[in-house]
Order: sequence, then C-alpha cells, then structure tokens
Amino acid sequence: MLGSTHGTLTTDSRRARVIACGEQPAPAVHGRPAATDDLDVSGRPLYAGVPDLDRFFRPESVAVIGASDAEGRPNTGITRQLLSWAQRVGARLHPVHPTRQSVFGISCVPSVADLPEQVDLAVLLVSDPLPVVEQLAEAKVKFAVAFASGFAETGAEGAAAQARLAAAVERSGLRLLGPNTNLNAFEKFRDDLDGPAIALITQSGHQGRPVFTMQELGVRLSHWAPTGNEADLETADFISYFAEQPEVGAIACYVEGLKDGRAFMLAADRAARRGVPVVAVKVGRTETGARTAASHTGKLTGADAVVDAAMRQYGVIRVDGLDELQDTAALLARARPVSADGVVVYSISGGTGAHFSDLATEAGLPLPRLSDAKQAELHQWIPEYLDVANPVDNGGHPVGDWRGRKIIDAILDDPAVGVLICPITGPFPPMSDQLAQDLVDAAEQTDKLVCVVWGSPVGTESAYREILLGSSRVATFRTFANCITAVRAHLDHARFTASYRSPFDEAPRTHSPSYRKAQALMRPGQQLSEHAAKQLLRAYGIRVPREQLVTSAAAAVRAAGLVGYPVVMKASGAQLAHKTELGLVKVGLTSASQVRDAYRELTDIARYEGVSLDGVLVCQMVDPGVEMVVGVTQDELFGPTVTVGLGGVLVEVLRDTAVRVPPFGEEQARAMLDELRGRALLDGVRGRPPSDLDALVEVVLRVQRMALELDGELAELDINPLMVLPRGQGAVALDAMAVCR
Repeated sequence: MLGSTHGTLTTDSRRARVIACGEQPAPAVHGRPAATDDLDVSGRPLYAGVPDLDRFFRPESVAVIGASDAEGRPNTGITRQLLSWAQRVGARLHPVHPTRQSVFGISCVPSVADLPEQVDLAVLLVSDPLPVVEQLAEAKVKFAVAFASGFAETGAEGAAAQARLAAAVERSGLRLLGPNTNLNAFEKFRDDLDGPAIALITQSGHQGRPVFTMQELGVRLSHWAPTGNEADLETADFISYFAEQPEVGAIACYVEGLKDGRAFMLAADRAARRGVPVVAVKVGRTETGARTAASHTGKLTGADAVVDAAMRQYGVIRVDGLDELQDTAALLARARPVSADGVVVYSISGGTGAHFSDLATEAGLPLPRLSDAKQAELHQWIPEYLDVANPVDNGGHPVGDWRGRKIIDAILDDPAVGVLICPITGPFPPMSDQLAQDLVDAAEQTDKLVCVVWGSPVGTESAYREILLGSSRVATFRTFANCITAVRAHLDHARFTASYRSPFDEAPRTHSPSYRKAQALMRPGQQLSEHAAKQLLRAYGIRVPREQLVTSAAAAVRAAGLVGYPVVMKASGAQLAHKTELGLVKVGLTSASQVRDAYRELTDIARYEGVSLDGVLVCQMVDPGVEMVVGVTQDELFGPTVTVGLGGVLVEVLRDTAVRVPPFGEEQARAMLDELRGRALLDGVRGRPPSDLDALVEVVLRVQRMALELDGELAELDINPLMVLPRGQGAVALDAMAVCR
C-alpha cells in the first residue's frame, strides 16, 4: 500500500527526534506533570510532544536552494515571493545557486556548505531534494520545504522515492514540509484584523483558498500549513502546534488522508484539553473519494467509519463542504462560550421563522418554548395575534422603530437563551437595514451569540457588507444550513469541552494479570477454536456459558449432566466459522439420547464437510435477551478498534454498529450504544424488560482492554452473539471467534 511508505516513528526514534529538534514536552494537565516518554502497554507514547515550529513560521534566516531571477523561469516567481515574505517576517534570505553570483541583487552562494550562517529554514527549488537533505543535515538546518512532486502520489515507484526521502530526513534531524507542497505557508496575511484567528492546514492548496479569502470578510487568519505528502511533518504536528498558539481560536483542516492515526488522536487530544476547536473536511467517505485522494497526495484515507469515530472521540468537528468549513471555523474561532443551550429564532416573517425552526429542530438544535412571562413581555411590542413562543414572529413593523431593539434585548435577557438567530431571507430596506443595525448594536452589549442569515444572493447590500460584516460580534451566514451546522457545532463543542477527560490519562501503562493468561492462549497466525476463544474471554473476566469440550458421545452425556439440561451442542474447530449454516449447532437438547445422537450427527457432518474438529462443546442454554455483537479489528491507520452493534443475523442484515478507537472510557462506550439505530431494543420494547446496559458496557470496556494489551498479537475478535440479559442479570458471550496475528 502507498501508505506503508510513510512509516511510523518508533518510540526510540521519536524520542531522538524530540531531542534533536527541540520539540516542546506537553505541559502539565489535570495536575499531572507531563512526561513525553510515558508509554502505554504497547510501548507507544501516551502524550505527544509539540513540534517547535516557531522558527518555521518566523525564521531569522532563510536559504533558497535553486534561487533564480531569470525571467520566465518558475523558480523566479517562487524566489520573488519568498523574498517578499522574508522581508515581512524580518528574516535574512540567502540565495543558493551553483552558477549565479547574485539573485535579485542579493549575493548568491554556490552550495549549502557555503552559507554564511546557520539557517532556520531552507526552501528546496530542486527536482530531487534527497541529496540536498543530506547537505542540510551537515549544516544543522532546522526546517526544510520540498516543493518537488513525483513521489507517493504517483504510484509505487514514487512511493519508494518518498520512503528514501523520509528515511534521510529522519536521520538528518531536520524537519521537512512536503514533498508535493506549495507556497501557501508564505502567503501575505492581513495584519489589520483583530480577535482570535483561524489556523489553516490543507493537503491541497486550492482547497484552502476559500478559508484564506475569508480575511476579506474580516475573519483573521494566522497560519497556513500546506502539508502535501507528509513525508515528515504531518497534519497532527501542526494541530499540536496551533493548539498552543494564543492567537489561534480555531483550527481548520482539509485532510485527504492521515499519515498516522495515533499521532492524529494525540494531537486532537491536545487541542481538546485546551478547548481549541478543530474543524475538518476529511475526504474518503466514498471509494471514489478515497481513490482520488490517494492519487493526489499518496495518502491513506483510512476506513471512514474509524476516522469518523476517532474525530468524534476527540471533539473534531467534521464537515463536508468548504463553505461549511469556512463558516463553522469562523464561528468557533470568534464566538464566546455560551451561557445556555437555548436557541431562539427571531424573524420579521412567520413563514421564515417556521421554515428555519423546522430545519434547526431536525438538526438537533434546542429551541425551548419561552416562558409565559417572557411571551407577555414581548407582546408589549408585538401584536397579540402573533406567536412569540419560539420562533418569535414580530410581524415586520416593529423592526422599523424603537420597538425592534427592545424585542432583541428582551430575548437576549432570558437566562434560558444562549443563542439568537435572525434569518433575513432578502433585503427589504429600510426595514432590513434597521434590523441588521439593531442586531449588531445588541450583540455589542451581550455575551450571548447573535447570528444572522443574510439570504440575498447578491451580497452587495450595505446592510450586509458594511453593517453585518463590519461587526466582530455578529456571526453572519449566507445559508440556513451553514448557520445551523455552525451553531450546533458551537454548542456541541462547548458541552464536549466542559466534560472532556483525556482517555490517555487513564490508558493502561502495565499489563494486567489477564494479559498473562491470555498470552498463553495465543497461537500466532492461527484462528482459535470457539472453545479457545471463550477461554480468552474468560481470562478477561467476560462471562461465557457453562460448557465442556468432549471427544466422545459418552463424555457428551456426562458433560450434559454436569452443565444441566437443556443444553446446546456445537462443533468446535480452529478454522470453523458459520457453524449454523453447516448444521453444526444443535439446541434445546433435553435427554441423554438426544445428546448422543447430536454428537454423532455433528461429527458425521464435520467429516463430510472436511472440517477438522478439536471436539464438541456441550453448553448451557442461556435465557433469551438482546443479541449484540462486540468485536476487535485492526485498522491500517489507527490500529485496534472496538465495534459494538446488534448481533446474531442482524449484524449482517442491518449493519447497525458503532466503532471507537482505544483508549476510551465508559462515557464513550455508552455513547456507542446511543448511536445504534436499534438502541430502543436495549431499553425494552413490546413488554420486554430493559437490558443490563451496565453489563454490556463492562464487556465493551473489557474487550477494549484486551485490544490494547494484545495489540500486535490479536488480529480479530468477534463475540456474536453476546446475549444481554434483563437488567441486573449480566451479559453472556454465547459464541466467539479470535484470529491471532
């Protein structure tokens, strides 16, 4: 696979990189002194260091390798832009070219070895950066940028070239941006805008252009990191760095693929700890998108359900369109924390209010009914026949005089209201102009969020361009959908941040006694029999039925007496799957004669089908409950993942499952259940009692522990069905399959 060329830093090499490049250790969190080399049970870092990228974005000296001032040459335009950028950031620029005496009037040196000083940043305008990287290492250069293409994005040969480049960079001690990147990091950012800024990360420069252009609407942008193929520096590095910058209010990302799933989780965790929102467009929801992304940057897009789950675990807000990325990031960067979740829709048209409220409610925004007292207050200025319960319809005329501001202030004064949204579907001066001005003035006097949807497709009206966009306190949108998406993200992120506890703080650092028992059961490269797989579960405290493995009909009868009638009998073999389809399961056996007959029939079928058995299981029959499935699989980017869903045959028919990436806690385990379409089955339907949710959650957490401790040894685990019994009675794993790595 192309992604295998990226590799992952081992613990030792990562620690060496931290020392060589001056990466900042994580600061203390939750009262715990941070340690960069805290390791989990698999020997992987629990807390990521922050790359010290100050000298990348604000270097004191820059070398341009392959600089040119010859007209018509591509390198000339790049050199000119870099020269302008260096002047803006106050950096000394040194052109490097083997045959030129000067470039744009600046003395030129023939090679890296001839640079007059140690430089912070080298920009490589050469087709093959590999030889230059080795020269930069000798010169102790801190950062380099490689624009050259023709690497992993082109296929296997390019991927091999990128692997060689990545290995050289790792040996060198410098940090590399690219290859296959662009000049976006060296754009001219407006310095006349105030307030928190958006930091932008993109793997496609063109896809970041809309966010960059938001500066023309008054939205501040502080950084742009075009990561390209990520042979070294990756999206996760920039998320970690930007989350530490005081001017950054939100991080906006366009991601085609992730280099290292765990590094991404650690970076998102850092942002979550600090309450810095991360908003991302992630390509790869479809096979076509994934394939196109691979051809563009040579990245693995990853299994989308796993990527989506990892993002939600760490509060990353995933959006689909670049317009959503713009609007959501802008709102999250600039909006203050909300004092309440309640959203009130206020309009000059009942139809507009009803339309917006329908969409908002369907999207999950809380639109509380205003109290009788608040409605009576609003009816001082709004005719009695109009509905002001929420949405609030003013009928139009009050916005044209002193009453308009009174209405807005009264709504914002309600302690249950945290957000006021006013959709203005079209300009209707002077009414709409006065309404816009009142909203802006009110927003300056409140800590609550005021949003306006300016629906005119023209966008040149003074009420929009001057009044609304001139305010740093009003969040202005052009569509209902983007407003709803952004506000929901703002409210969700506030709740997420308020209750966030990093799972890495509680991740296991040492192996449990269960691990030693389980390890003795593992058979590298083999699938375990059901009996052995259940022993694995038992080692981790997961309940299985009473059962015995037998190899004769007489032994089966004795076992049935010990287990207790009625019993279930199943063939057990290391490579045996889909036993039911082969007729290798017998249920409800109530006598010795039935047990003897069942044993003979099961072994006869196995011989006929050519199935090798290690015996026949005689199992306790378990009372009916809700059949669930809990499993472990290995994801190429994130490693072990845990899945829960409706079990039995429903898992294949409905595919109603939820997934999480370890480590995670009880809250996330319960959230997995809430995501299931069949969640109501667990609460009891049509007279059935509620299921033992606590027992189900405990099984999920024990399976997670198994996945973490046996990472590298366990390729796959499938508990199906896990019978979840009525509340207080627990959960029993009726069948299990495990594959060792």
